[in-house]
Amino acid sequence: MTDDVVRTPSEWKDVGNDARRRILTYSPAMMVCEVEFGPNGVGPLHHHVHVQSVYVKSGKFEFDIGGEMHVVAAGDALVIPSNVPHSCRMLEQGTLIDTFTPAREDFLPA
Repeated sequence: MTDDVVRTPSEWKDVGNDARRRILTYSPAMMVCEVEFGPNGVGPLHHHVHVQSVYVKSGKFEFDIGGEMHVVAAGDALVIPSNVPHSCRMLEQGTLIDTFTPAREDFLPA
């Protein structure tokens, strides 16, 4: 294993809006995170330079990606292009697996 690859999940971090996140693994080129949503969980509208893929591990979610609505459930996946505004709203409590390329340096501890 090289020094720039982490294989051990980080501690859970409360990210607000009834959601928490932990980093499962990352390298400078890519990061994989697990995001759990509580009963009122939302991912507010935002955008970033990273390409993001989302895999729905469990639950059901409504995503707004560039103004287009997508409802996804366990086993579904989608890709969010770089700099496209997006948000998600939990419809049935669940967990997402998010992959970002390159890694989200803003998610790393200071």
